[in-house]
Formats: sequence, C-alpha cells, structure tokens
Amino acid sequence: MTRVDPPPGPSVSVADMQTRVARFNELKGSDLCFMDQRIPGHEREMINLHGLGVTENEDDPDLAPKLGNAHGFAHGFAKCEPGCGAALHWHETEEVFMPLDGKWSIYWRDGEEEHEVFLEAGDTVSVPIGIYRGFKNVSDQPATLHFIVGGPDTGKVHWHPSVIEAARKTGIAVDDNGLLVEIE
Repeated sequence: MTRVDPPPGPSVSVADMQTRVARFNELKGSDLCFMDQRIPGHEREMINLHGLGVTENEDDPDLAPKLGNAHGFAHGFAKCEPGCGAALHWHETEEVFMPLDGKWSIYWRDGEEEHEVFLEAGDTVSVPIGIYRGFKNVSDQPATLHFIVGGPDTGKVHWHPSVIEAARKTGIAVDDNGLLVEIE
C-alpha cells in the first residue's frame, strides 16, 4: 500500500496562532448588548467571542468579536449573577447552550406553556429555530454560560412581546434594523 501525504496547507506561525487566542480571564464584554439587559433579572455581561457579533448595540467596541469573524456561526459567553439571564427571544437559526460552571435553567415557550431543562457544567442543549427561549443562572453564585448561534446569517434577535413592553419601560427599544435606541 502506497502512503499518500495530504496536500500542503496554509502555514501558521506560533505568533499568528497567538492572535487567534482569547484568554478567558482577560475577556471584557458589555452590560448592554441587548435591550432586555436593563430589565431586572436580565442583567448580564455578554462577551462576543467569535463570529458575526450578534448584538443590538453595534456602537459598543467591547462587543466586537474578540477573535474576529467566523463563517457560519457566532459564539460567546453570558456571565450572570444568581437569578439573572436572558429574557424570552428567538433566532432564525439554532442556538446551543453549554454552562462552563454553575447550574442553569434553559426555558422556552410551547404555545402558552413554559417549560425548562436544567444544565450543569458540560451539559449541552440545542434549541430549534423559531422557539422563544431564555436562560437563567439558578446557582447560588455567579456563573458563565457558553452560547453558539448557528447559520451564515444569525439575523437579529426576535423578542417576546412582553419583553419589548418591559424594555420600553426602562427607556430602551430596538429600531426597525434591530439596533438599540433610547426612548423618552
């Protein structure tokens, strides 16, 4: 049997690879990536790690993807205090959640009913397209959740009507392009 070597690929130096490394303890995100973050119980730090930069606050440089663009997905971290997390929303693509630590409730709407599953570090769930979903840190300490939003165009977040109403009461909304605006 004749051995076949793979074709030569691109060359990547150690220095080049270092530019593709994000050190967890050095990551800084933003507390205003999405309009629900002003609603009590939904405060969190969002860190866009790699990908399409899923955000409603494109003017915040802290929300730029730390590792640049990716092809076909976006991912990052949500850091939350106990009892906090994301309000009901849906995406035009799948969304995957995996806790790095703590215990998390991943909840969703099925018609008028709300359901939830609980995840701990390393557990993973994939939420289908078009399902209103949210997440909450149900630990007794701050915790971090890893998220992945799939697809070549993650689109904008679609909020449950109750979230839009609650956010407007805090003085914030999104415009027709899905970007944050202050309202009076």
